[in-house]
Amino acid sequence: MQDLSPSLFPAHFQPKLNIELWGLLPASNFSLKSSAAWVMTLLFSLIFAICTGPVLLESLSRVRLVGGPHRCEGRVEVELRGHWGTVCDDDWDIQDVAVVCRELGCGAANGTPSGVLYEPSTEKEQKTLIQDVNCSGMEDTLLQCKHSEDVFDCGHDEDAAALCEIPESVRLAGGLGRCKGRVEVKHQGKWGTVCNAGWSLSAAKVVCRQLGCGKARLTQRGCNKATQGQGTIWLSQVSCSGQEVNLQDCPSGQWGKNNCTHDEDTWVECEDPFDLRLVGGDIRCSGRLEVLHRGVWGSVCDDGWGEMEDRVVCKQLGCGESLSPSVKARRSFGPGVGHIWLDDVHCSGKEQSLEQCQHRFWGYHNCNHKEDVAVICSEQ
Repeated sequence: MQDLSPSLFPAHFQPKLNIELWGLLPASNFSLKSSAAWVMTLLFSLIFAICTGPVLLESLSRVRLVGGPHRCEGRVEVELRGHWGTVCDDDWDIQDVAVVCRELGCGAANGTPSGVLYEPSTEKEQKTLIQDVNCSGMEDTLLQCKHSEDVFDCGHDEDAAALCEIPESVRLAGGLGRCKGRVEVKHQGKWGTVCNAGWSLSAAKVVCRQLGCGKARLTQRGCNKATQGQGTIWLSQVSCSGQEVNLQDCPSGQWGKNNCTHDEDTWVECEDPFDLRLVGGDIRCSGRLEVLHRGVWGSVCDDGWGEMEDRVVCKQLGCGESLSPSVKARRSFGPGVGHIWLDDVHCSGKEQSLEQCQHRFWGYHNCNHKEDVAVICSEQ
């Protein structure tokens, strides 16, 4: 760096640094050279503060979703001053959910369910920490949104919840159906395989649970030539306890750093998760439709539901033909409770299982239980 000594300047231009204006130290204590050094130090300090400031602020703003089937759905809880608490649902809307989804690294916002749907229920001593949340939808964290910490008249029956899409990060490829195949993970926007070194049935359990399939029933250390993957082998030495929510939560070797070949690709088979039943009627072939997903029964929304969908349900249950009941007859079975698992179901009538029909992602809907599907079949 060039020496900024007084000799470098003409006599009529001797720059002075008026530190006195900053209220720090009298200017007489500084030579030009020491002043320049002091300014550089101050400048670097300011740059560091600006760069790290958002990180420090972000560490003070935390949010989580509790009680849902995955990390991107559940009752909203925030941490303020070292304590976790709930959010009042006054004025809670999809823009607020969008910010929560972004902060958690989840997908798009898909709903604003009630927090009372999620178990375990909020403990009585847990406080509601914020209310009147008003986000534009563009904030990075929930606590950046306008909100009030002066909470009043808001019990836990008004806890806010959020429903976000699950970012796809693991899949089973090359098998029949989505619950059987070669284990692949997505990293840096690219799919790659998982080496069987260190793999166990515990890891397979995590994969099956993450995909919403049934129990893990088979894991093979290696694929045949027809089912081997291509391209990058992302992971090896994956070591799961079996309790993790996502495969990426398990300890593993460094991404993309291994000595494996595709002869060592991992293969997993999970049980088929799908089942259905008709409840609320006097016989098994009539009632409100419920489907089983992730081990939990839930209802089906009637958006787009019609004769072809009725036909598939009756066929799958072995209950003969659909009687195409009236709206009044369908409503006689009453509304369900808990999860609404399926919405916008569309069948051709030729499917053997309702799961083979087109539908939205599991758990994504814009319905309430007044719209639950009910079916009446001809058999008893």
